[in-house]
Amino acid sequence: MKYIYLVIFLIPTLVFSQDDLFSEIDAEVEEDYKSAAFKGLKIVNFESTKMISEDELYLIISHRFGSIETGFKDFFGLDQAVTRINFLYGITDGINIGVSRSSFRKIYESSLKMRLVREKKGGFPFTIVSSSNILINTSLDDAILPGLKFKNRLGYTTQLLISKKFNKNFSLQLMPTFFHDNYVDIDEQHNSQYVVGFGGRHKLTKRLSLNFDYGLHLNRTDNSPFVNPLSVGVDIETGGHVFQLHFTNAQPMNTNGFLGQGTGDWGKGDIFFGFNLSRVF
Repeated sequence: MKYIYLVIFLIPTLVFSQDDLFSEIDAEVEEDYKSAAFKGLKIVNFESTKMISEDELYLIISHRFGSIETGFKDFFGLDQAVTRINFLYGITDGINIGVSRSSFRKIYESSLKMRLVREKKGGFPFTIVSSSNILINTSLDDAILPGLKFKNRLGYTTQLLISKKFNKNFSLQLMPTFFHDNYVDIDEQHNSQYVVGFGGRHKLTKRLSLNFDYGLHLNRTDNSPFVNPLSVGVDIETGGHVFQLHFTNAQPMNTNGFLGQGTGDWGKGDIFFGFNLSRVF
């Protein structure tokens, strides 16, 4: 059954993907298409509708330090950092693929991001992108989990990313999300989980913007210790690249992780500082 979910959610991306796709720049572009709603490939934790151009290769290094609540004991989280290394490649301007490895639960992941339709002045009012991921959790130990099989290590995510650029400074995005983990830590938690995410960007200066995103989990079990992810940060544009600094209550960086396994509490200062740094080749 778990594989049927994956097929159902991937079919629209294959049927409705377009060949007539354009690279994104921060200015009005040809044929009245609007410029990119977001400058970064992520808002904070959630994927944005930003795409990389054909034949471009990106290396993205992401860090989430430990909780700043620990103070000098762990140097405000520095001693408990997790890292994710992600390679992204533009097959076309509107089809991107990627592979990554995260130190959180030693997760390997592949991704597919496809633009389905693009916001146009006087035309369609939104940009819609599909984002799908498959991950392998290699930290699970069959000595602790007798009968563990390879399929238990797998997880899947499918999202629709729907953004609108209201003006040159302000953009919003809605992210209905389905994700499935073949193994979950909480017995009562259903393997298939649903989230409605939303986020936004407000440009403060020519090179600086304030970003936020939040994920409302729709079927988290009542006894779960995990929380909805809330993240805020800034994008700094430097020489054609975007450097992202942020605070979040979810340390994991894979979609299944920050949506389903966030543990921080903003009210208690139990939050994590992090950054995303990209390099294009």
